[in-house]
Amino acid sequence: MSDHEVLEIYISLLPFLGKVLGPGCELCVHDISSPDKSIIAIENSATGRQIGHPMTDLANEMMEKGLYADTDSVLNYEGSSKGRPFLSSTYFIKNENRLIGLLCINKDMSAVNTAFSSFQNMLSSFNLTAPENSEYTETLDGPVSDLLPNLVADAIAQTNILPERMTLKERVALVQKLNDQSILSMKGAVKEIASQLGISEPTVYRYLNRKNEE
Repeated sequence: MSDHEVLEIYISLLPFLGKVLGPGCELCVHDISSPDKSIIAIENSATGRQIGHPMTDLANEMMEKGLYADTDSVLNYEGSSKGRPFLSSTYFIKNENRLIGLLCINKDMSAVNTAFSSFQNMLSSFNLTAPENSEYTETLDGPVSDLLPNLVADAIAQTNILPERMTLKERVALVQKLNDQSILSMKGAVKEIASQLGISEPTVYRYLNRKNEE
């Protein structure tokens, strides 16, 4: 496949990509064989450049440094044009291992930066930002006692066995698993486990002691 044929593949994609990414995203294809008039296709010209315009100094620098030898692209670097900020990415177009062109994507960040600044101002106006290195934190969950029944019920459900159908070995294993998860250390845990398993509280302790005896 000739260099021209490879470049034509990327050129044919520009109209589609331009519609998908929107008017704030400029896309262009460079033919590096003519650096002084390298742009051979462009969509959504946010920078005002047109076909026949030259490569930027950064594009030339990337080529001189041979960045294309070790990577396929350089992503999300800052740029500017006519006082507007851009976030740019460059894909190295190769024919086998030879660099023949560049696919450049330049996103106009003006609207994004304005929106971000407005959002920051809103947070500040309503004092919605937490102070850095605050010594206070708070857990807004309900009391542990409210969570306990659900924790025990979830552990039983994970066994896929109804409590009344569990064997002695299965009940012992479940109680010991709850203990390993520190659920037994919660206030009222023994009573809750005994209730849901249909056994006595002393039996729960006996199940725990079985592990200690092993």
